[in-house]
Amino acid sequence: MLESLKSDLVAVARRAQHEGLCKHKSGNFSIRDLDSGLLVVSPTSLDRDQMSPRDVVVMNLDAEVIENESGLRPTSEVLMHLEIYKARPEVRAVVHTHSAYATTFALLNRPIPAIVYEVANLGLTRARVPVAPYGRPGTPELARYVREAVTEADCVLLEKHGAVAIDERNIYEAFLKAAYIEELAELYHHALTANQGREPDSFEPEELRKWAYPSQITFPGAR
Repeated sequence: MLESLKSDLVAVARRAQHEGLCKHKSGNFSIRDLDSGLLVVSPTSLDRDQMSPRDVVVMNLDAEVIENESGLRPTSEVLMHLEIYKARPEVRAVVHTHSAYATTFALLNRPIPAIVYEVANLGLTRARVPVAPYGRPGTPELARYVREAVTEADCVLLEKHGAVAIDERNIYEAFLKAAYIEELAELYHHALTANQGREPDSFEPEELRKWAYPSQITFPGAR
């Protein structure tokens, strides 16, 4: 069931592990199938290099397991994924990481401002990566806090925990957002260090919303 989505999830989970965004079995992933409304979800406590598509769990939005071929349980943080899909029905994929720089700012409960223009593609309505308040992993409390945070942005820090990225296209795009959260956090750290702790300049939301593909570029056959 949903074999193509399972394969996509495994590929992204392995890439996240190899690129250092999710070490030591940490992090979790899901994809929502628009036709059935079902989710494919990463299993709990399994090394990504040992994961195969048959290990991926199929669930519905009521937290009911529909299929688990290898008998594994879904990630214990699946409630967070479910609440994100309920809050943002257009979302197709969720990627939760524990990358070092992003998690550092999550530990500090410090939002990351829009210090480079590339964040215009990260769905940051207030020109920042916000921080969802602390909730114990796997609890409805954490799920509720994250649900509230993703109404502001596609990229969110989890206080004392990690980061979450969502996308309405596919899990590959959600992964790229998660990777960019880490890059942005590293840039912010370096800017603060170089500036002796003073905040660097950042963009206002209105400026980020002005981005558009250059109208001066033309293509063959265009009139």
